[in-house]
Amino acid sequence: MLPEDFPSELYPFSSHRAEVGGLAMHYVDEGEGTPVVLVHGNPTWSFYFRNLIPELATDHRVLAMDHIGMGFSAHPTRDEYPFSLERRIADLGEFIDTVAGDGQVDLVMHDWGGAIGLGWAVDNPDRIRKLVIMNSAGFHPPDGQRIPAALLAARSAGGETVVRGANAFVEGAVRIAVTTALSREERRGYRAPYFSWKRRLGVYEFVKDIPVTADHRTHDVIARISENLKLLEDKPVMLAWGTKDFVFNADYLDEFVRRFPEAEVVRYGAANHLVLDDERADLIPRIATFLQ
Repeated sequence: MLPEDFPSELYPFSSHRAEVGGLAMHYVDEGEGTPVVLVHGNPTWSFYFRNLIPELATDHRVLAMDHIGMGFSAHPTRDEYPFSLERRIADLGEFIDTVAGDGQVDLVMHDWGGAIGLGWAVDNPDRIRKLVIMNSAGFHPPDGQRIPAALLAARSAGGETVVRGANAFVEGAVRIAVTTALSREERRGYRAPYFSWKRRLGVYEFVKDIPVTADHRTHDVIARISENLKLLEDKPVMLAWGTKDFVFNADYLDEFVRRFPEAEVVRYGAANHLVLDDERADLIPRIATFLQ
């Protein structure tokens, strides 16, 4: 249940629950038609898609889920859940099968949602109708790119105190991951699920799951996705990018363009990581038109 002081005027959707891997997954289910599954990243939740949902719901069934440990889904402990990319891909598949059915779907992905969504897509290419990818990756960092120092610090042992104790990752996102400042109510909306040490574990574990070395548990999962992106070459793809993103910068976009040379590409030179916030007036109708 959303908290009483939640800015519901920004997120006026009914909450639903599905059991995924024995845990409760919160999601929004709006409209009718071809299912469009919206897959968020870290440290956001389905609130990231708040302005896109009603636009798409005029012609589609829009499903916006919160990953386990994120948003208003269950917040398990480390003993109860692995917080791994491999498990999140499996969770997405179970959610789609349970809620959307066994037909084709569109995927709209952002940040870690790209690796999660593409991880499921390469295993189920026949289930994919169209793909929208925003400031994300489905491969290891392109040549010359390194994991930013701020992310390396956040995933350290001391970083857990900062991320979970001070909510620094969420606070950073709502302030420096946009070019155009979010409103006070929008910042409250992003923060709303992450009000305690326990409820910030998923945020920290997402950062810990970045495969910075070849022996990391997620390294081979990313490599498998990267190798199999070719299975999606015949799908309509839209790439929408805020090129001021200091993590998923324009080099990541260029690598996606190399993989999907027929993609519809939208570059926003003034936009940052939360491109759907920075460029809402232009990007939302573009996505709606692309998914028609």
